[in-house]
Amino acid sequence: MSDVAEGTKAPAFRMQASGGREVSSDALQGKPYLIYFYPKADTPGCTKQACGVQEALPALGRIGLEVIGVSPDAMPPIEKFAKKYNLAFPLASDEDHTVAEAYGVWVQKSMYGRTYMGMERTSFLVGADGRIARIWRKVKPEAHAAQVLEAAAAL
Repeated sequence: MSDVAEGTKAPAFRMQASGGREVSSDALQGKPYLIYFYPKADTPGCTKQACGVQEALPALGRIGLEVIGVSPDAMPPIEKFAKKYNLAFPLASDEDHTVAEAYGVWVQKSMYGRTYMGMERTSFLVGADGRIARIWRKVKPEAHAAQVLEAAAAL
């Protein structure tokens, strides 16, 4: 289990992302950002969440917030998802779930009596100081963008 909590330093990361980009905590030094973890590209909940964030991007951009979505998917399905919904923010691939484990969101889940390891839908708002300002666990995709906007405006 991770010791990530509000007020602690956000774990470092470097991942390949949609659009041939690379995202890293080093590149974001001195900037606030949202790193959100989602279970699987192009599924109903993940699509609602990503499209909600995309709609909020202009407002998030005005307050200087960068956004990164992270899933355990390989790059091809991530690229397809990003293109299908014209997602401008980077979607990163964490296939070996190293980053998810560092953030404590690679967890045991269960469905229909079967247990398995998977990504918990969780978001972390990181301040310009590199510390976690806010954590949302088991995010409700529909309401998420508004919650992030409100919290980010208060940074």
